[in-house]
Amino acid sequence: MSKTISQINAKIARGTVRVLRADEMTAIVRDLGPERAAAEVDVVTTGTFGAMCSSGVWLNFGHTEPPIKMGRVWLNDVEAYAGVAAVDAYLGATQPSRSRGIAYGGAHVIEDLLRGRPVTLRAVACGTDCYPRKRIVTTLTLGDLNAAVMSNPRNGYQRYMAAVNSGPRTLQTYMGKLLPRFGNVSFSGAGALSPLSNDPSYRSIGVGTRIFLGGDVGYVTGPGTQHSPQTGFGTLMVQGDLKRMSADFVRAAAFPGYGPTLYVGIGVAIPILDAAAARTAGVGDEDIFTGIADYGVPSRERPVLRRVNYAELKSGAVAIAGREVRTAPLSSFAAARRVADTLKRWIERGEFLLTAPVERLPSRGTVRPLDRRPIRPEDAGSVPSLQPSPDGRVAWDGTRCIECGACLSLCPNGVFRRNRSWKIRAVPSLCVGCRLCAGACPVGAIRPPDRSGREEAARDKTAHPY
Repeated sequence: MSKTISQINAKIARGTVRVLRADEMTAIVRDLGPERAAAEVDVVTTGTFGAMCSSGVWLNFGHTEPPIKMGRVWLNDVEAYAGVAAVDAYLGATQPSRSRGIAYGGAHVIEDLLRGRPVTLRAVACGTDCYPRKRIVTTLTLGDLNAAVMSNPRNGYQRYMAAVNSGPRTLQTYMGKLLPRFGNVSFSGAGALSPLSNDPSYRSIGVGTRIFLGGDVGYVTGPGTQHSPQTGFGTLMVQGDLKRMSADFVRAAAFPGYGPTLYVGIGVAIPILDAAAARTAGVGDEDIFTGIADYGVPSRERPVLRRVNYAELKSGAVAIAGREVRTAPLSSFAAARRVADTLKRWIERGEFLLTAPVERLPSRGTVRPLDRRPIRPEDAGSVPSLQPSPDGRVAWDGTRCIECGACLSLCPNGVFRRNRSWKIRAVPSLCVGCRLCAGACPVGAIRPPDRSGREEAARDKTAHPY
C-alpha cells in the first residue's frame, strides 16, 4: 500500500496520525518488516543537535535619522557583514570578537539576542547624499530589529567524519580536543536520529520542506554547501525566524584553539509513504558508517584509518591500530531526541503539517579543494576607472549597458532614449557637452565629454573613513 502527504495531513487534522521517533521506528521495521511498518506508521520524526559552524542571521536594524548606509557593523564588538544594503547585515556564528577573542563570537551574540539581552550596535559609513550619517552607537534587543532571519548555508550533515590524533601533541580542533598518540576519538552527528540518514535518497527532504529549526518552524531552502550525496555527506541549507526560536535549541559555544560555533537543533518529519520509506526510516546506528580521520597529519587529505559505524562510536570505545580508544560525541543525543519528541508532539496536536518538496535535493554534488595558483597581475582584479571621452561628446558603450534607464531624465538634448520595449539607446551626435550625465551610469556605460577629468577622478577616489 502507499499513502500521500495529503492523506497523512488529513490524519494529522483529524488527530488520528501515528507518529514515531526515528530510533523507535528502527525496532518496528525489524519486528514487522517494511510493509507492515508502512501500514501502521504515518510519520517518523528525526532530530540532530550539534555544532553547526555554517550558521548565521540576517538582521535589519531600521533607518536612523539622519539615515546611514552602514559600511561596517559590529555587535558586541563582533563584526557582521554589511555589504548588502543600507541597514542590513549578516552575522556569522564563527566570527570572533575583536576585544574578547575566540571565546566570544557571532554565536554568542545570537544567543544573547534570543535571551532578550541588550546588544551594543556600532556602525560606521562613508556618508552619501542620501545617507549622510557616518556613525552610530546604540543598544538594541531582538524585539527592536525589523527582521532577524536565521539563514544557514550548511547544516544537518548526513554523517560526519570522526577524528583521532596520531601526532605527538594535543590538538585543539573544531572536533574538540584530540589527545596525542590515539588518545581519544571525537565524533559528531545523531546517527539513527539524523534527518538525512532517514531519507538518504531525498524523497521527502528538498526545497520547501517544512522542518523544526531552533525550536520553531523553518524551511529547507536548498542543498547545503559542500553537499556530496554520492559519498554520503549530504547537507541542508535552511532558514527560519530567529524571533520565534528558543535558546533551548540554539546555543553558543566556543572550542578552545578553534573559536565560536553555534549548536542548532534541526528536525525533519519523514512521511512514511510506502515500504521503501519505512525501510530507510528504519535505519539503525549499526547501519550508518563513517571514517575515522587522522588529524595528526597536517593535510586536507587526512588519512582515514578505518570505517566504523555509529553503534561502535556510541559504545564508548573503538579499536584502532590494535588498541581500544575511547570515543565521545560532540553532538548531544539527548537534545536530538528532544528535537524529535517536540516535533512529534507538534504533529500529534495538529500544529505541524507536512510539505512535499517543490524540488528534490540533487543526488550528486561536487566538492573540490581550493588549489593555490600563482596570481598574475591581470588576474588580481581591478575596478575599471571612468575615463572621460576626449572628443567633446559623450561616448556610450551598449555592450555594458544594462538598460536600467537611469540616464533618461538627465540629458536636455535627448542623447539617451528608449523605445516601447524600454531598450536604451544613445545618439552621441546630439551631445552639447553639458556633462549632466557624468557619474549617472551605475555600470560605467556612459563616458561624459572630457573637461580635464578632475571631477570624475575626485568622485572615483572618495575615501572611506573606516
